[in-house]
Amino acid sequence: MINREASQSVKKGAVLLNFAREAIVDAEAVVGSLDSEQLGMYVCDFPEPCLLGRKDVMAMLHIGASTAEAEENCAMMAADQVKDYLENGNIKNSVNFPAINLSRADGYRITFVNENVSGVLGNVLSVFTNNDINVLDMLNKSRGDIAYNIVDVEQMPTDEILAAIADVEHVIGVRVLG
Repeated sequence: MINREASQSVKKGAVLLNFAREAIVDAEAVVGSLDSEQLGMYVCDFPEPCLLGRKDVMAMLHIGASTAEAEENCAMMAADQVKDYLENGNIKNSVNFPAINLSRADGYRITFVNENVSGVLGNVLSVFTNNDINVLDMLNKSRGDIAYNIVDVEQMPTDEILAAIADVEHVIGVRVLG
């Protein structure tokens, strides 16, 4: 929308404000108009590299997420993600844990967190094997020093089996989901 012709046709010294969601301004045209002093200043919240460092460009923080609609959408997204974690053990947008998502299989879901060291997953799976519990599906992801696991099993694990998993060296926590 704002091309070379449009940027040269404004009143000399005009200030152009651009807070649009998409690229509607030709940055090179703005540079040309600023260089010829047709535009006095360009203010935007998503500056292109050719605009950076210029005294006649004011690059502001992008604050589009501060609208009421964006705040509501963020709150809904956070609530949905917490609900998915509580109901399914899935994690999205965590600071400390890996992103992980496993569709529910039949049976029962167990999640466990462990230090990200070799052998933990094998030792936990041996607890299931030693107690004749069939694993239907599983996913293991790590992020730095932490690993997170989602395991769907055929039958409900007893308190003794959950305790045995919790007792595996380097396991930090175990949870059964309904």
